[in-house]
Amino acid sequence: MRALIQRVSEAAVRVDGAVIGQCGHGLLILVCAMQGDTDDLPAKLAAKISKLRIFKDDEGRMNRSVQDIGGSALVVSQFTLAADTSRGNRPGFSMAAAPQDGERLYEAFTQELGTLGVPVETGQFGADMKVSLVNDGPVTIWMDTDD
Repeated sequence: MRALIQRVSEAAVRVDGAVIGQCGHGLLILVCAMQGDTDDLPAKLAAKISKLRIFKDDEGRMNRSVQDIGGSALVVSQFTLAADTSRGNRPGFSMAAAPQDGERLYEAFTQELGTLGVPVETGQFGADMKVSLVNDGPVTIWMDTDD
């Protein structure tokens, strides 16, 4: 699985003009399931992200996790994180998991993150979504369970 994690002051996702998910101080997490991803990976990724120390402590160092600060998360599925740009000018997405597998792994990830004590709201899998955010820092981290 791949994730793009952004430390945010706020974030929201809209479908057909209506806000369907949002968070305040915390994380916007864009998630993509890849071909061959197994059922153990959502828990592994959620555990790592929930403990990722990218929030400032009292000395201004990135030394606190979203759990430590009592933050929340907005999790949005994004198959385009699987883009292959090695040939030509049009990205290919054949490395992304099949939609039914992608949705299952995405839902497992969001559920696992919630069980770790992080309040979670989500986008809508497969929908045309409009995501807005205020990136705090800016801090943006790329994570891949293959790494």
